[in-house]
Amino acid sequence: MTLTEGKYRLISADDHVDLSHEQIKANLATKYHDDYDGAVGDFIQSMMGLLSAGANNLWREQNGEDVDDGQLRGLGTGNHAAKGRPGHTVAKERLADMDFDGIASSITYCEVSAFRYLFMLKEGSKEATRAFNTTLEQWASEDPDRLHINFQIPIHDIDAAVAEVKHAAEVGVKSIQLPVYPAELGLPDYWDERYIPLLATIEETGIPIALHIGLNTTLDALAQRDPTPQRGIFVPMVALSSADAMGMWLLTGIFERFPRLKTVFVEPGVGWVSWWLYTVDDMNTRQGYEFPGLKELPSHYFRQNVHVTFIDEPGVLQHGRERLGVDNIMWSSDYPHPVSSWPHSQDIATHLFPDATTEERDKLLFRNAERVWNL
Repeated sequence: MTLTEGKYRLISADDHVDLSHEQIKANLATKYHDDYDGAVGDFIQSMMGLLSAGANNLWREQNGEDVDDGQLRGLGTGNHAAKGRPGHTVAKERLADMDFDGIASSITYCEVSAFRYLFMLKEGSKEATRAFNTTLEQWASEDPDRLHINFQIPIHDIDAAVAEVKHAAEVGVKSIQLPVYPAELGLPDYWDERYIPLLATIEETGIPIALHIGLNTTLDALAQRDPTPQRGIFVPMVALSSADAMGMWLLTGIFERFPRLKTVFVEPGVGWVSWWLYTVDDMNTRQGYEFPGLKELPSHYFRQNVHVTFIDEPGVLQHGRERLGVDNIMWSSDYPHPVSSWPHSQDIATHLFPDATTEERDKLLFRNAERVWNL
């Protein structure tokens, strides 16, 4: 199936693939399988009773009417139309859905957060990490020029993390994913000196760091207090809570020490980030807050080192022009999640920025992604 003739070239900065543990174990020596299963079981056990985990699953399961393939491909009807698509797991089907939606290429993240459990293996943690990332490579091998996966980098063992980043560079992987909140894993935040070898290696490779929002167990108390059926108070707070991580990167001197690092905060949205960046600049210039290690305003480091993704949020161009920088924002489809633009991405792109220049529109829809990920 050839690429749909669309009005705009589109590169999605955020889509998803769901791998099974059996697929991963197929690339792992059998002597480690019991430890792998044990680590997965320990992780699941640790999540039992956490309402934040349950709310995260409810969010992913929001759906409208199921429609058959012919109806969907012909009309693009139904709420959350991408739900249940075989392209969530099968690369060939993903490419067909990209063709239908007019998507040139995709930066894809695994639904499995492997860095939450791989470090738990009693033996074979490094080997299991390599098996996990190899499975992602195999999935993308259907068309590696269009399917760009993220190697996940566990951070408990920094030497192992450095080795996996170097391997990513050797095999030509375009993106790596780090845990958003090291504190969730009982570790220091990224300004700590333990990460210097890792960040130095990443900067040297030029590979962007993806920080994909998702389950945030530190918000479990809020999830418990939320009286709405699907934890509707909790869910938007997951995106807003990435201000925690953004502050740790922007306000602690990391980007003064590593000025060539590229970070992408995935799925936070745009509007609140503009307000937050205004606020921390104001704290620094007018309110007298000190951020040791910063020689410039926080907004300087944002525009130098940070990028954010959006789907169909209003006001994106205005925020880009006024504060964030049009060069620092990237569109995404978020296939196949409930908010996904599939199969209407071309239509949405047509109406997103009615007063954009051609240059601005191209940057937001594909050129920024090409530059950040060296596509």
